Amino acid sequence: MRKEHIKMTNIFSLEGRRAIITGGATGLGLAMTDCIVQSGGSVTVVSSSPKEKYQDILAPYGDKVSYEQFDITCTDRTEAFVEGLLERYGKIDILINNAGNHCKKPVEEMSVKDYTDVLNVHLVGAYALTRALLPHMRANRKGSILFLTSMTGYIGMPSVCGYATAKSGVLGLIRSLTSEVSGDGIRVNGIAPGWIDTPMFRRATDGDDARKNKILGRTPMNKFGEPADIGWACVYLCSDAAKFVTGTVLTVDGGAVTGF
Repeated sequence: MRKEHIKMTNIFSLEGRRAIITGGATGLGLAMTDCIVQSGGSVTVVSSSPKEKYQDILAPYGDKVSYEQFDITCTDRTEAFVEGLLERYGKIDILINNAGNHCKKPVEEMSVKDYTDVLNVHLVGAYALTRALLPHMRANRKGSILFLTSMTGYIGMPSVCGYATAKSGVLGLIRSLTSEVSGDGIRVNGIAPGWIDTPMFRRATDGDDARKNKILGRTPMNKFGEPADIGWACVYLCSDAAKFVTGTVLTVDGGAVTGF
């Protein structure tokens, strides 16, 4: 049998591939957008906000990054939205389910609506978008689907019941999808970020040295991650370097989950 040989210099290349990234204009999503473009790929950012909000941020990428306004929780419109994407872009190689929201409240204060609002973005919306795009990827016999999970899927954290439930559900979704679609050439993986130095993280920890020290105390590498750490992990999982990797969640956390 003739084996396919890939040059080492090109094995991480995403040249000619288009990625859909929900929430791809801020935080970790923007880092993934940036790293994919650096690797030769094109990105379509999907967000519920008007394009004008992120115009200055995305303008430097030129025609390598496009923008589509869509609320992924409007699941009755997801299939029509995906059909429109395919009409405009022709082929979609990569789907990155990154969009998220958050509700930090003790369980007694977190209403059922608070709880389900988080699930509807992280889990239900991501499922609907994945489900709508699968027939296209099956027809092409190739595709990469990536979910952003969380350390809350592995360790208990207070006041984030909705978020922890959603991210634990994503882990199950990755495993189930892997068993169902991998035979069609579609790889399904996840990234579980640790504590990453993003604007959101700074807002949450500024002035709270005790919390920062607690985080560093359980992180063996004794530092916070950078957004690009997640971006390059994404490139790896979406590239030919990971062509035999599916059903895996790559934990990028400086050892926090396994540390003391």
